[in-house]
Parts: sequence; structure tokens; C-alpha cells
Amino acid sequence: MTDALAAFLRSRFAEELEKARFASGTVTRDPERFGVDPEDAARHARFSVATAEVHLALLEDTVVPHLGAEGAGGQTAEYQLRLLAAPYVEHNDYPHD
Repeated sequence: MTDALAAFLRSRFAEELEKARFASGTVTRDPERFGVDPEDAARHARFSVATAEVHLALLEDTVVPHLGAEGAGGQTAEYQLRLLAAPYVEHNDYPHD
């Protein structure tokens, strides 16, 4: 289950990063079209991309390496994985137990 959930999250987070990059490029090129101050658009774009990058890094660097480990480390990694996945539980592709 944890392998499927990690793969699911990897896909969702990659999609979120792609969407953030696309949206930030679109809005920062023509912020007036969207009624947004250029500085606010740039700030939000940086925030959105950074948030998506952090989710991927958290998953890959601190959760996945410890999945399946014995003891508290493995339990913590699985708990973190489930926390990261919680917002997606209603997603059609969510790998339910």
C-alpha cells in the first residue's frame, strides 16, 4: 500500500508543480489581464512553485527513504505519507487500502 500511495503522491505533486509553473508564467506575463498587481503576481507565483517543490522534496527526501523501515522511523514515515495524502483521499486514483 505504501508504495502505491507514494507513487500516487509523486504523480499528484508533479502535476501540482507543473500547474504552478504554468499558472505563474501565465499570470506574471500579463498580470493586468487578471486584475493583479505585477508584484503580487510575482510573489504568488514564487510561493506556488516553491510550495509544490517543497512537497516533492519532502516526499522524496524525508518520507520515501524511510518507508518500510523497522521501528519508529518507518512508522513515522508511513504516518507522514498518509498526512501528505490526506487532501487527495477523494481523488479517483487514490489507492485505498
